[in-house]
This record gives sequence, structure tokens and C-alpha cells, in this order.
Amino acid sequence: MSIDDPFKNDNRNYNFLDYPDDYRQEFPVILGLISSDSKVIDLGCGNGTLLSCLKKEKHASVKGVELSASGVKICRKKKLDVIQGRIDEHLPFKDNSFDYAICNVTIQMVMYPEVLLSEMKRIARYQILSFPNFAFYRNRIQLLLKGKMPPHMLFNYKWYNTGHIHQLSLKDLKNLISDIDGLTIKQILSVDPDNGLKKILMHKFPNLFMHIPIVILEKKK
Repeated sequence: MSIDDPFKNDNRNYNFLDYPDDYRQEFPVILGLISSDSKVIDLGCGNGTLLSCLKKEKHASVKGVELSASGVKICRKKKLDVIQGRIDEHLPFKDNSFDYAICNVTIQMVMYPEVLLSEMKRIARYQILSFPNFAFYRNRIQLLLKGKMPPHMLFNYKWYNTGHIHQLSLKDLKNLISDIDGLTIKQILSVDPDNGLKKILMHKFPNLFMHIPIVILEKKK
């Protein structure tokens, strides 16, 4: 990337026009958590690929919120019910409108993560979050040996042109959730292969060995 072209390869404002379909590694895990015929909202839904999968595979009633104009445009071409807007402010939905609120690899890109979580709690019974875990062991090694932001963490963007403004670890998320009344962790999963030694390490030391945790939350009864 050339500094003379600062908006090339820039993910502070995603442009989805070049990849209208983007099947991510988290999707199968998330789909496995959703009951059929549920009401689901995807906050930061991007190009709508996950919403389309939910409609097709789970027969879910889906809605989405996306900040990027190109993402909203693609979603609407797919005939998805998506509105444009921020997800870290009061959302235009009534309390308990959904069974599930999903925020997939986006919480680290919003200005007010605590507001996002509070709104997810307000509008849905269950909340599903995934995010890049900054405390992942490879990131720790790169920071220790090279003394700079690890490209593995930034998905090969630079520190100055990434939208990842609130890097967090699994421990950080747990601390944030404890500060939000009425929200509790139900389960923590990972997209990584959970077999053999890796399964044991992720179970014993999730903050160290989970690259992209998937955290399932629910309202306290």
C-alpha cells in the first residue's frame, strides 16, 4: 500500500462492492447455536451473507443493521431487511424483539462497546459475540519479539488504517460483561479445530489459545 493512496486497503469504512459474498469461518458455529424459526438480528451485518444463511438453513426471521452504505446496498439486493446506522447507540427496536442478537467480529470496531452490549441485552433474549482475541499467543509473541502491532491481529491491515479501534482480550470482555447488569455468559466456543492438544489448551487457557472466541450470553433470570 502506498501512503499516497491512504484509502486503498482501508477497513475503517468497509467497501463490500468487491466481495458481495464472504463466507466466514465463524458462520457454521453461529448457525449451530440458532434454533429454527427464530427471530434474529445481525448487528454489523456487512454484506448479509450470515443473514442469508440464517434464512436458508434455519428458516429464521432476520433483520440487520450495517453502517457501510455499500453493505446495505448489497443486503437489499439480496432482499434482506437491513437498515443503515450505528450499532453502538439506541437501536430502533422494541425490548425483547428478537430471540438472538448477533455481533460477529465487529465489537472491536465500535466506539461504545458497552452500549452495544446493553442494546443487545435489551432487544434479544440471547446475545452471540465473536471477536479477534488480542491476547492470542501469536500476538503476544509478535509483540514481544518485534515490538509492534501484530499483522495477524489486524488481518494484514496497518495500525493506522484499521477500524479495529478497541482491541480486546477474552478477559477484557468478561470484565465488561460483569459491569453490565442483567447479562451473563452462557458458553464460550471457538472456531479453531477443537481436537487433541489444541482442545485441551483452549479449554484450560482460553484467553491464550482462542484466536476468535464465540461468546454466548443470556439475560439473568
